[in-house]
Amino acid sequence: MKLKEKEYDYLVVGAGLFGSVFAHEMTKRSKKCLVIDKRNHLGGNVYCEEKEGINVHKYGAHIFHTNDKRIWDYVNQFASFNNYINSPLSLSKGKLYNLPFNMNTFYQLWGTQTPQEAKAIIDEQVAKYGTKSPKNLEEQALSLVGKDIYETFIKEYTEKQWGKKATELPAFIIKRLPVRYTYNNNYFNDRYQGIPIGGYNTIINGLLKGIETKTNVDFFKEREQLEGLADKIVYTGKIDEFFDYKHGQLEYRSLRFENELHAIENYQGNAVVNYNDSSFAFTRIIEHKHFEFGKQSKTIITKEYPEAWDPSKEAYYPINNDKNQGVYQEYKKESQKLSNVIFGGRLAEYRYYDMHQIIASSLTKVEEILGIEK
Repeated sequence: MKLKEKEYDYLVVGAGLFGSVFAHEMTKRSKKCLVIDKRNHLGGNVYCEEKEGINVHKYGAHIFHTNDKRIWDYVNQFASFNNYINSPLSLSKGKLYNLPFNMNTFYQLWGTQTPQEAKAIIDEQVAKYGTKSPKNLEEQALSLVGKDIYETFIKEYTEKQWGKKATELPAFIIKRLPVRYTYNNNYFNDRYQGIPIGGYNTIINGLLKGIETKTNVDFFKEREQLEGLADKIVYTGKIDEFFDYKHGQLEYRSLRFENELHAIENYQGNAVVNYNDSSFAFTRIIEHKHFEFGKQSKTIITKEYPEAWDPSKEAYYPINNDKNQGVYQEYKKESQKLSNVIFGGRLAEYRYYDMHQIIASSLTKVEEILGIEK
């Protein structure tokens, strides 16, 4: 008896960047895709919510940057980008500093005016406070940039971010701390950067144009029925949840966002201001209109609070310690046994991705599959 053909070639679980790029590329090649998402909107964490004519980055600030011309050309199919350059400020002990660490920062911190003066102070402090075999984040930071930079910009901010003392955090969290001996406040070194004009929804809508999508669909509540719809599943959710936590639960840090509408044109004069001191429970304030050089009469700010994660909250940052990596490797072995399920994205791969990296990863996955199918 001939088996009944499935309705779709691919069921894509999650309408974030990975799933949207995958569905777009497969649809171009005459594959039929259905994209579902648990949330009430498409776009995953890059989703923008329009309020007062301002595109609010609902799940935290997203600034597109890449050195890869292929990826830059790819996203420019779907949106035009402005020339926004990320130049955050940092508030510490009542004083504002420029980021990333550069000659402006060092002048504000020490009054130094030449690279030689700044480098001499950093080298002296690294020699005095650093160690050749750092055992924790504090020792690592002191060994990279010395005491003043560590205590002014890193210690309290990082402790808020991870909910632990710096001496209790592993050294590998900070692999390097970029120090620039130029007066350059551009946070990224990448050649291409900016914000899509009209917000990130323009990219998602372009990627998913003509593709069947469904929101407010919980894959796990309708799993049997949904799995029966397609030949293959593209899964971008939490990998441990897919396997019903059989090897234990992976850990994350979460975030809470508090939005405020202010009846003024300009709240802080910059899109991103970090709040280093532990006296502030939030780590930064985002003023969204500055991403698109808005001239609206009102402004919306978001205070970003790091939080301990539990299954009722959004999972943002994987906690990549030895314990969690061990658990993840067990799930990865399980995933490799399934020929009809493709795992992709930050939750399915338990790793942090920037936007350009997730797009590249999805395109690579498509190319791999097409190579196999050929």
